[in-house]
Amino acid sequence: MPASSGKAIRHRISRGGDRQASRALHLIALTRMAWCPTTRAYIERRTADGKSKAELRRCLKRYIARELFKALISRNSTSEHLQNAA
Repeated sequence: MPASSGKAIRHRISRGGDRQASRALHLIALTRMAWCPTTRAYIERRTADGKSKAELRRCLKRYIARELFKALISRNSTSEHLQNAA
C-alpha cells in the first residue's frame, strides 16, 4: 500500500495486524530510544543521514521485530530438539 508524501516514497504494511504486538514494539522502541546507549548512537547516526523521527521509529521497530523473531525461532527449535530427544 503506498504511503508516499512528496519527496519520500515508501510503502505501508497492512494495518490489519496484531494491535497488542504493535503496541509492544512501539513501547520497546520508545524505551530503547530513551535509555539504550547503542540505540541512541544508532539514532544519532541515522539523524545525521537525514532521517526523520518517524522514519527512525519505523526502522527501529523493524530491527526489534527481526531480533524478536530470531529469538522466538531459536527458542522454538531448541524446545523441539529437546522434545525429540526425550
